[in-house]
Amino acid sequence: MCCFLVPMVQAIATTACRKHYETAVNDSASPVLLRHLPGLEKMLWGGTVMLIVDHVINGELMFSFPFFSALAQEGGAMTMLREMLTVGLPMSIVLTAVWALAVILKHRPVRA
Repeated sequence: MCCFLVPMVQAIATTACRKHYETAVNDSASPVLLRHLPGLEKMLWGGTVMLIVDHVINGELMFSFPFFSALAQEGGAMTMLREMLTVGLPMSIVLTAVWALAVILKHRPVRA
């Protein structure tokens, strides 16, 4: 129904953070995770677009008011909130953790 809202908000925040630290993203002396912020941003925006398309195809997202099919029912707002907390939030946390782990493993020192 609306699980894509959580990664979309995270993508907006990541974009704002990247724009704020634009010089640090391009600086080789900046922290490793900050330099790879554009990768996380692309993953979040791509996932958000894919989820929106999926929700439109399944009829959960409409182009007319109330936009979310759940809001047309009694108690739909609680259903949407529950989905955002149980699906959207874990999805965003796992995506960010996998990105951070990949960046850390890519830049770990090689032992001889």
